[in-house]
Parts: sequence; structure tokens; C-alpha cells
Amino acid sequence: MWLLQLPPKLSTPFLNGHAHGSNLLTKPNSGVARPQWAPPCSVPQIKAMKTMQGKVVCSSSDKTVAVEVVRVAIHPKYKRRFRKKKKYQAHDPDNQFKVGDIVQLQKTRPISKTKTFLALPAPQRRSNETSQREEIFIDFESFESFGSESQS
Repeated sequence: MWLLQLPPKLSTPFLNGHAHGSNLLTKPNSGVARPQWAPPCSVPQIKAMKTMQGKVVCSSSDKTVAVEVVRVAIHPKYKRRFRKKKKYQAHDPDNQFKVGDIVQLQKTRPISKTKTFLALPAPQRRSNETSQREEIFIDFESFESFGSESQS
């Protein structure tokens, strides 16, 4: 019982919860007035909208498609890249997307409990003319004559 009682020299104002009257733990004021934080009034807040691209895997529901998004992640221990797949429910108001279509998901307000994305047609990739193969025609008669000249 004697361990629970403090000697009179070590008594504190916090012992019975009466700390509001003393300023023992407050920092001394250096005389400099601290500015109060105020939100900026003229600068608008920028919110980045999340967009993803994926493949439609299910379109059986009305005005809803299930889109599978594949991303590449790095393993924290082995430092190897691997694919992660996740399915999102997206709003398709016109029921225009079918299974296998590539769509772009745009973040919107919550439409239902699971739908917070809007399905949009994915932008077409630009095809470079240099990447497309052009057919090259070889005249076999001139090729055969070239081979026969080298033999003689």
C-alpha cells in the first residue's frame, strides 16, 4: 500500500486531474505571433481523375460491364515483375460493349455500391506506316537469270 502513495515532494497537479490551473508543461512564448493556417482562397484544388484501360470479361448485366485491368507490379522481395489482375464494375448506359472489347475506365461519382467507374471506348492506337509491312515483289525470272550467270 505504501507504493501507491507519493511523498508530498513528488505530488503533481495531474494526480487528481487538475492540470488546467497550472502552466507547467506549456512552452514559453517567444513573443513572435504564429500565423494561423488559412486555406488558399484563389487557388482551386486540383483532383487527379484516375483512368485505367482493360478488357470486358462480362456484359450480362443491364447497364453494367465487368472489366479486367491488368497491371505490372514488382515483387517486394524478389524484385521480379509479375502481372496483377483486378475486376472492376463499370457503368455502360447504352449496353454498347461486348465481351472482349477494350475499354477505358473513368472515375466518377458512385453510381451504386460497386460501380464507381464509367466505361468509355478506348482511344485507337496510332499505327505507324513504317511499322506496317509493305509487300515486296521479287521477279523470279530475273532472280533465276542472276543465279545462272554466276554458275557460268
